[in-house]
Amino acid sequence: MAASAPNTNDEPEASEAAMRAPSENGAAERGGSWPRLQRHIFRTASRHLPDSAGTAEAGVEPPPKRTGRYARWLPVLKALPWVLGALFALSFVWDFPGVALTVAGYTVVLEDLLRFTAVSGLVGFGTNWLAITMLFRPREPRPLVGQGLVPAQRERVAYRLAQAVSDELINKALIKEKIRESGLVAQYRDLLVAAASDVATDDAVRAEGKALLRRALRDVLSTPSVQTRIVALTAEQVEAQAGEGLSGLMLRAYRYFGEDDFRARLRETVRRLPDAVDPLVEELDPVLDRLPAELERRSDEIESLLTRVVLRLVDTLDLERMIYENVRAYDERQLEMLLRRTTNEQLNYIKYLGAALGIVGGFIIWAPAAALVAVTTLGLAVYAVDEALYRSSS
Repeated sequence: MAASAPNTNDEPEASEAAMRAPSENGAAERGGSWPRLQRHIFRTASRHLPDSAGTAEAGVEPPPKRTGRYARWLPVLKALPWVLGALFALSFVWDFPGVALTVAGYTVVLEDLLRFTAVSGLVGFGTNWLAITMLFRPREPRPLVGQGLVPAQRERVAYRLAQAVSDELINKALIKEKIRESGLVAQYRDLLVAAASDVATDDAVRAEGKALLRRALRDVLSTPSVQTRIVALTAEQVEAQAGEGLSGLMLRAYRYFGEDDFRARLRETVRRLPDAVDPLVEELDPVLDRLPAELERRSDEIESLLTRVVLRLVDTLDLERMIYENVRAYDERQLEMLLRRTTNEQLNYIKYLGAALGIVGGFIIWAPAAALVAVTTLGLAVYAVDEALYRSSS
């Protein structure tokens, strides 16, 4: 024991020098091994990923634009304000002065007909135009005319829209139900099991993974501070396991007379630990060989776990806030365009229809009795024809 003592002082330095070189080499090689392992895993697993071009849903196609029969009249209605403006200007020069028309013994004075109908039509068009314009303009508050209805109530519109969508259209209960009905969890469970099995059995992934693990273990076990901790822990465990019997007495006697030799032998054993990494890493092969069968056997548990994870994720979503914040992020111009994209044609039809209805009002002002009879008769006839066509088609 005394002969071995002088070597103990030099051994730590020698072991540190001997281990530093492998550690530095491992650190230099590890920089490229992890990216390579990632590439191997992704290349192997990607064979099981669904084709994004083939399996991705095409989305909902926009429904056909229902313009209705009024669409064919819209170009004519658009010309009405200009015609009415021209007739109003003409009425200052000529407006059937002294002209009268006799029909079935009833005399109708045509004077002022142009002005009545033109003014009423322009008023009908102007009021509708102003009402529709005030929905969106002015976008910014003005001192006298205020602000448009939609811009002024933008926060309220966003809140009500978010509340309606999250309560009635896309609520958490509906999302959970669709997830369960779709079978997506089971489908991706199968993909996950298949991809994990292929990754576990792929030779390139195994080789790169074991190389990475081998270098990491060697680096850790070659670190002087780690070796010192292992030596101290081993010494404590050996003494604790020896107990109070004869073996414990002999160990304590040995350490009393040869503590340096005892420590030196422990350090030498720990120094050789990196060389024992290779056989330990190779023991991973049987474990990886059994992994596909184990995953398949536990596929139901995996599906249950994935389902709980997905449903827990849904529970954490605040759909109302998400929708509210997204709609609230729209500025006044974007919000106006969002509404106009779906209703602009109908709004234009309402706007220009006001001119046509204003003309009818002008006729009533010009000749109340005859115009009321004519309008009532025409309205009843249109209703009767529409009702007959509706009944025949249903």
